[in-house]
Amino acid sequence: MSKEFVIGETVRVVALPPYLKTADPMPMLRPPDVVQIGEEGTVVDRHPGGYWSVRFTRGTFLIDSQYIEATNSSNEPPSTSHLEQPTTSQIDTPPQTNEDGGP
Repeated sequence: MSKEFVIGETVRVVALPPYLKTADPMPMLRPPDVVQIGEEGTVVDRHPGGYWSVRFTRGTFLIDSQYIEATNSSNEPPSTSHLEQPTTSQIDTPPQTNEDGGP
């Protein structure tokens, strides 16, 4: 079973495949030393058969999910920076009272 990643997620190379295939319209095979173990890249697209298009510093390559892992560990909570922050009108405030104690 292949791992699932999100487009835009940062992944790390954990093992080198026998060769790398470029993600160009006319793909080419490249030697595996174009990327290094531990190098991080960004997931650009998903392809059939458990392959992912990943952009590294030296190019974008199709790489099998068995050779990459997500950089965030399972101990870290997922980032919430993409979520909309509540406005002041959405934040609950205590009710205002008059001087005599009534609402």
